Amino acid sequence: MEKKRQTDNKRGKGKSPQPRFNAIWIYVPLLVMIGYMYFFGANGGDPIKTEWYKVKEQMIAQGDVEKVTFITNQNRAEVSIKKDSLGKYKNMFGGREPKYGPHFYFIVSNNFDSEQQLEEARGALPAEKRFSIETEERTNYWGKVLDWLLLPIIILAIWFFALRNMSKNVGGGAGGGGIFNVGKSQAKLFDKDNQVKVTFKDVAGLEEAKVEVMEIVDFLKNPAKYTALGGKIPKGALLVGPPGTGKTLLAKAVAGEANVPFFSISGSDFVEMFVGVGASRVRDLFKQAKEKAPCIVFIDEIDAVGRARGKNTGFSSNDERENTLNQLLTEMDGFGTNSGVIILAATNRADILDKALMRAGRFDRQIHVDLPELKEREAIFNVHLAKLKLDKDLDTAFLSKQTPGFSGADIANVCNEAALIAARHNKQSIGKQDFLDAIDRIVGGLEKRSKIIPPHEKKTIAFHEAGHATVSWLLPNANPLLKVTIIPRGKALGAAWYLPEERQITTKEQMMDEMAATIGGRVAEEIINGRISTGALSDLEKLTKQAYAMVSYFGMSEKVGHVSFYDSSDGYGFNKPYSEKTAELIDKEAKELIDAAHAKATEVLKANMEGFTKLANLLLEREVIFSDDLENIFGPREKKEEELLLEKESETKEEMEVKENE
Repeated sequence: MEKKRQTDNKRGKGKSPQPRFNAIWIYVPLLVMIGYMYFFGANGGDPIKTEWYKVKEQMIAQGDVEKVTFITNQNRAEVSIKKDSLGKYKNMFGGREPKYGPHFYFIVSNNFDSEQQLEEARGALPAEKRFSIETEERTNYWGKVLDWLLLPIIILAIWFFALRNMSKNVGGGAGGGGIFNVGKSQAKLFDKDNQVKVTFKDVAGLEEAKVEVMEIVDFLKNPAKYTALGGKIPKGALLVGPPGTGKTLLAKAVAGEANVPFFSISGSDFVEMFVGVGASRVRDLFKQAKEKAPCIVFIDEIDAVGRARGKNTGFSSNDERENTLNQLLTEMDGFGTNSGVIILAATNRADILDKALMRAGRFDRQIHVDLPELKEREAIFNVHLAKLKLDKDLDTAFLSKQTPGFSGADIANVCNEAALIAARHNKQSIGKQDFLDAIDRIVGGLEKRSKIIPPHEKKTIAFHEAGHATVSWLLPNANPLLKVTIIPRGKALGAAWYLPEERQITTKEQMMDEMAATIGGRVAEEIINGRISTGALSDLEKLTKQAYAMVSYFGMSEKVGHVSFYDSSDGYGFNKPYSEKTAELIDKEAKELIDAAHAKATEVLKANMEGFTKLANLLLEREVIFSDDLENIFGPREKKEEELLLEKESETKEEMEVKENE
């Protein structure tokens, strides 16, 4: 029992709860007083106002008055009614007889001769019905006190409630709140009593990142394994990657898997309107972490406080944020070697983080969480599809092929959207078409079949989209086409879906073919209508950006040379890193690339006018066509050099295996 008692005391269970101030302590007495005055105020208290003629003609004339008191310094006279006569006036007191007086009062003007008037009225009564007359001077001390205290009380009450509401907004959160606790850390603590249910089983497709993170957890569980060889436990790891790739999910899995305390906080939680609050919260966070060591501290969206210092100070200076960052740098580098506190942080803007924050000793490791590849997308689909009712013949490999460039969050959205579409059509299970419709909706937007488009505009749109489809199909390096539609979606009047290749590098030839496919719609309008329209705006925007990137970033221009003006460290510079002459040359070279793509698209379309026209008419008829329709018109796509090389390598391998077997 003693041991149990000690344990409870350690956990805080043995401590008696401390009383805390609550506004109900003020409200309840006030309500009681108001209720008392309402229900019992008629039994005594303030008299009811009346007029002198009523007192004289009714109350005095009937012999109901017991006493009249004239208050000289208030020009007021109070009337007390005899007990046996109170029943006549019950209605005026809410149906109750007051227990004590005075019961009525009337205002006395300066012209009113009280002694004469009262004496005349009393003299007219029989001796047994006469009332007594008293004169007094009365001072209301409580009224004077209230006059002095009322305004300060009102000001204090307003200040109290305003401060209370401010404390909820300013100092609220996990740390208990209050304006006086505004400098306390807002981090949420997850430990044995408050566990996260997410585990590494819920994280699919991030195998390399999971290995790195699991190793960090192992550092904390078995530190002797690493320190015995003289190694030092890493102090921090930074999760870097595009939005939606699973950085925060990975951190949640660490919290669910690790048997150590886990502090979770957002970078924006350090930022506050008060000076010095951010630095104070950083100190408090690391103080708590040291007390709970070994533990993990996770800072999500660290770029909110970790932005590089000293850049464009005249435009975006924020001393408070920099002070917070300085304190964070100090705390991260101030630990002992084996203090047992490891920092995890996540950001999708690693390029803007301060170099001092990124150095070894603070964040020893950078774990890149990239967009999932084909096999990883399939694994992510399997995680999200486990909770859905699916058709038996649904192929997850097919779905993963249809979603190149999708993040984990995008795939989760696809699965949810497919379920909603199936439910909208009253289906009992989710099929392949539901997922395809979900992908189309997410990529292109909602179909607008009710939108009225004139026939001549619809024809232009059909030939525009057919131009894209024809050029992309006939050029071997362009992305293969999946689907073309002239049904309006989102802001677009028509759309074409492509299946981008999952490649790590892109050649100039591939980029030129993609540019030709992009401008294919504009070229189709020129050939068919003899004029151009505004429908190619998004195509031209994409085309221009790609051309300038090829010239100024990738060094794909012979005249500009093998130079790159891309600055990965600072993308927000106000000055161009080249001269005006070079700028003119870049503009000229970019235009030449666009002209070359235009010429190539024109050549392809004019050489295949029959198939191009047939495709456009088919699109007008069906509104939606697929890659099978293009194959029927133009035949199978030309194989790329890479595909031919792979086929030759596979044939060579098969021949060698046959010879070895012989």
